Amino acid sequence: MAKRDAIFPPGRQALYEINRYSAAIRSGDLLFVSGQVGSREDGSPEPVFAEQVRLAFRNLAAVLEAAGCTFDDVVDVTTFHTDPAVQFEAVSAVRMDAFGEPPYPNWTAVGVNWLAGFDFEIKVVARIPGSA
Repeated sequence: MAKRDAIFPPGRQALYEINRYSAAIRSGDLLFVSGQVGSREDGSPEPVFAEQVRLAFRNLAAVLEAAGCTFDDVVDVTTFHTDPAVQFEAVSAVRMDAFGEPPYPNWTAVGVNWLAGFDFEIKVVARIPGSA
């Protein structure tokens, strides 16, 4: 089996080392991004929900950029929400900023009861531009 090709955004390696996972794995022309949360520099959750979602998308953008991707390269999205009915509007607003133009990526939203102190998490699969 080939060794995993791990991708890390600049400046956040300590977070991934502490928790023992990669920000993303490149496999052929696909990028599998681990769930991104709205963590501040110290790793703690952003307390304001809408800001937590924006920060999760910024953290996701940093991982995509580290692999040479943008939101336009995302083909599949899974989001996790601690209170989907209440949170939908705030998530939708940020989502439309990132994925505002059709065709939209696939999207699956899942209600959960625990996200390690966070209220929102997003993971994606992207096609890496210029890959064969």
